[in-house]
Amino acid sequence: MALRTRRHGAATGAPDGSRRRRLPMRLLLPVLVLVALMAMLMLRGYVHNEILADHRIQPEAASDRVPEKILDGGPVIDTRGGRTGSLRVPDHRLVLTFDDGPDPTWTPKVLDVLKKHHAHAVFFVTGSMTSRYPELVKRMVDEGHEVGLHTFNHPDLSYQSKKRIDWELSQNQLAITGAAGVRTSLFRPPYSSFADAMDNKSWPVTEYIGSRGYITVVNNTDSEDWKKPGVDEIIRRATPHGGKGAIVLMHDSGGDRHQTVQALDRFLPELQERGYRFDNLTEALGAPSALTPVAGADLWKGKAWVLLVRAADDITGVLVVGLAVTGTLVIGRFVLMLLLSGVHARRVRRKNFSWGPPVTEPVSVLVPAYNEAKCIENTVRSLMASEHPIEVIVVDDGSTDGTARIVEAMGLPNVRVVRQLNAGKPAALNRGLANARHDLVVMMDGDTVFEPATVRELVQPFGDPRVGAVAGNAKVGNRDSLIGAWQHIEYVMGFNLDRRMYDILRCMPTIPGAVGAFRRSALEPIGGMSDDTLAEDTDVTMALHRNGWRVVYAENARAWTEAPESVQQLWSQRYRWSYGTMQAIWKHRRALVERGPSGRFGRVGLPFVSLFMVVAPLLAPLIDVFLLYGLIFGPTQKTVVAWLGVLAIQAVCAAYAFRLDRERMTHLISLPLQQILYRQLMYVVLLQSWITALTGGRLRWQKLRRTGAVEAPGGPVPRQRTRSSSDRRPVA
Repeated sequence: MALRTRRHGAATGAPDGSRRRRLPMRLLLPVLVLVALMAMLMLRGYVHNEILADHRIQPEAASDRVPEKILDGGPVIDTRGGRTGSLRVPDHRLVLTFDDGPDPTWTPKVLDVLKKHHAHAVFFVTGSMTSRYPELVKRMVDEGHEVGLHTFNHPDLSYQSKKRIDWELSQNQLAITGAAGVRTSLFRPPYSSFADAMDNKSWPVTEYIGSRGYITVVNNTDSEDWKKPGVDEIIRRATPHGGKGAIVLMHDSGGDRHQTVQALDRFLPELQERGYRFDNLTEALGAPSALTPVAGADLWKGKAWVLLVRAADDITGVLVVGLAVTGTLVIGRFVLMLLLSGVHARRVRRKNFSWGPPVTEPVSVLVPAYNEAKCIENTVRSLMASEHPIEVIVVDDGSTDGTARIVEAMGLPNVRVVRQLNAGKPAALNRGLANARHDLVVMMDGDTVFEPATVRELVQPFGDPRVGAVAGNAKVGNRDSLIGAWQHIEYVMGFNLDRRMYDILRCMPTIPGAVGAFRRSALEPIGGMSDDTLAEDTDVTMALHRNGWRVVYAENARAWTEAPESVQQLWSQRYRWSYGTMQAIWKHRRALVERGPSGRFGRVGLPFVSLFMVVAPLLAPLIDVFLLYGLIFGPTQKTVVAWLGVLAIQAVCAAYAFRLDRERMTHLISLPLQQILYRQLMYVVLLQSWITALTGGRLRWQKLRRTGAVEAPGGPVPRQRTRSSSDRRPVA
């Protein structure tokens, strides 16, 4: 897996035209993968009689338009070339016919019994079963049996149009060709009976089938083995009277056929001793074989069809396993979140809970800023209202919109501006670290607003000397729009509930860039903030774990951030997050085999992050794919109930998360729509991230457009007195 990145500063060198050329590809690849999976699922549904299946059966009708010689004739009906005739099997000749196969369990047993007693038969196979088990049809032909068409999906053809009949025949023939390399001229309609049961509904179908070059084969002896009447009764019903020949109807599929197999093993030797021969149809009639070898393009089309069906079955099998894995992961994660987040809340809210001695020492707050002119004033003024002693260092990372000048013009005490050429957020944070005066360092984004108590709450866990970093509680400030409300739900439920769980498990994967605190003494040994990945916050958190530091969550350290307000911006942000997380996991993969205190993250944290943040979200679309499939093709009611059950579980988790965070429940009204629309976008983003990672693609930092509309609860921070220009010198 090649995982590479470029700094956001390099984005300025990309011409607009090249970005436009890349845009379709990033959408095309994920969409193609999803379309291919859906196509495989549709093919599997068609072959398994879940799509285009028609289970209607025509009731008996009048037979006054059926020729008498057909009603009184034999079970082999020939209407080819305008003929109207029928044939009977000669005396002491039995043609065993088996319908509805091949079946992977019972057909081999039937073939074994036939081979044991040197008997031949005719198997009227459906295209759907032949496509799934082609090796059994090939075995039939190789062992001297004949095969005939029994349609593809087993519908009653008297209900079908000529176009549908042609489709059933051609697809059935295609499957047989792909399986055994032959074509057949034999046909048996589904739900057929004796010749004298032909009526005004089925006779036109028989005539049409003949016009297509097929001989219709019904039966004149029915074992009724599908009723499972017992071995003796099956033998009795299958035995003709007076040494007459017969076409005997049996089944090698459609259910439990152990009675058929047992009856066959007795029936064959008993009637052979009575002088009967068991031949295939053309042997019994002394006619040329009904099977014709196929070569050239038709053969390869058949083989391609069988290959596609096999691939669809295999892929669908994998998808079903993936769905089971996804369901297990999703439910397991929900259970863990509900249990452990409750434990976390009860622990930190106890009256006697303490991280250690109160932390009152001053803190350095680092604000990396790149073109944050619309937000930076709100950000800095919110810090000036802090209840904890702080110094503020705004690192201007080569902004072109006057961000640094805005901060300098504010003339606020304990606020310094550090300018540097554009080098990316990690470099800006490291520059801030180099200029910080204090050991405790808070990092935030240039578009984020702190509450007065945020810094104080954020640094209290440092009373425990084992704590190296603290994650704060990031909140969506612009939650009034629909896309903002969806992100608000995600932040409260997906991020903060997760952080409570990971805190208890002692494997917090990410300190949010919007609100996090670090010991400088913990950062320096690992080289500060790394630019190896696009998720520098996840990267540094994993590095701290590997160095033996604890990383915890401070629920009351609230920060209000401006979430993306358009699909394009949201896509860019989440694409970077997803890809950066994969990079960080790959970078710290050796943690899996490390021992000692630092090995806990590798044994617990890294597998959890990989499963819950990468694998499970990647597989989660299967839930919606199968939902869509079930709604369209059934079972619709069970599908809806199952989906509503999953939604109910998510709603419970979301409501619990909102209760823990003391948030209003009104935003949860949009939860069902979020599950239908918002999640799909996240799926495609993650899939694109996987494709980028596996192909070694490069991803640029992408600057999101901000509005500066986010303020801390309670309104804007009051403006401070402007200091003289002599006090507003930028730090070099």
